[in-house]
Amino acid sequence: MTEPSDHPGRVFAALGDPTRVQIIDWLNEGGPGTATEFAARLPISRQAVTRHLKDLESAGLIAGSKRGREVRYELRPQALTLSATWLQQRANRWEQTLQRLANHLAEER
Repeated sequence: MTEPSDHPGRVFAALGDPTRVQIIDWLNEGGPGTATEFAARLPISRQAVTRHLKDLESAGLIAGSKRGREVRYELRPQALTLSATWLQQRANRWEQTLQRLANHLAEER
């Protein structure tokens, strides 16, 4: 099981594909699922779905657990939360910088 990284690059790369985003949405809405279940809902092969699941697992977004012959995948929201926090911190810095610029320009008038 891969732990989420403090740096969100792997998460953003994993979420750069619409199929992986769709899988994340399904896991979020419906709970755990298998590659076979996802492949039945997608226009791609089970093997392609498995590759997408491995990418999501490597990014720490999902975790798989073997049950019999199938692996059930579940969402690990911590990686999304860490990435959202990372984005919010950068947004806050930009907001502060822009506010300082606005204040400076207002003082010059």
